[in-house]
Amino acid sequence: MSKETSRKIVSGPSGLVTCFVRFSALSTVSEFIYLPARVLCVALAFGVALAGIPVAHAGSAAAPTILVMGDSLSAGYGIEVEQGWVALLAQRLTEQGYGYRVVNASVSGETTRGAASRLPRALALHKPAIVIIELGGNDGLRGLPLAVSRANLESMVQQARKAGARVLLVGMKIPPNYGPRYSRDFEAVFTELAAQYKLPFVPFFLDFVALDAARMQADGIHPNAAAQPFLLDNLWPTLKPLLKKGPKWTSTG
Repeated sequence: MSKETSRKIVSGPSGLVTCFVRFSALSTVSEFIYLPARVLCVALAFGVALAGIPVAHAGSAAAPTILVMGDSLSAGYGIEVEQGWVALLAQRLTEQGYGYRVVNASVSGETTRGAASRLPRALALHKPAIVIIELGGNDGLRGLPLAVSRANLESMVQQARKAGARVLLVGMKIPPNYGPRYSRDFEAVFTELAAQYKLPFVPFFLDFVALDAARMQADGIHPNAAAQPFLLDNLWPTLKPLLKKGPKWTSTG
């Protein structure tokens, strides 16, 4: 079951998995559908897709969707769902009068390959106006071939654009202990892809966070709750120009 921000309860299968999920979300004016990392899923043979199912009033204009495809940085690993930057984004959209809903299809431990395989289903379900791609960190930590990671990210960009969505690409860096060449080439995957497709681009999502121990969890990898506003602030200046204000959207369960 999921709690929509309209304070109505809805539930529905993603179409690709059987999931036993404990959902929670903020209560805001804008609809906010959040899929946390704490999910127990029985995946079918053809892959995993985590997605919420919105329900709107018949005859009312459906609110445009922002779809977040990310890893643990966006799934809220190690913190409460309502503390994550995606939840804070939903709050800010409401506070500033934007009629968007946010669908978080992020999964802790996700790679670019996994997300690329899930994206077509998420696009078909939610028909997003904007897709935020925050991926690649797990590829780097596993030392996966950069050409493969780039190809997966490029496929996601192309898929989203073909579906009529604008893409915001979030950049990542890898620790220097992986070697200066790999670190440099890893970072270039994002900058080159953003330049090639002229994408709105956040160069480094963990800016003002990664080197501050007070904003990191004990593992030294994942941002803590105190870091989440900084993550949102790193992304917001790039996202805001993509947003449009329209009529008040109405949603129901």
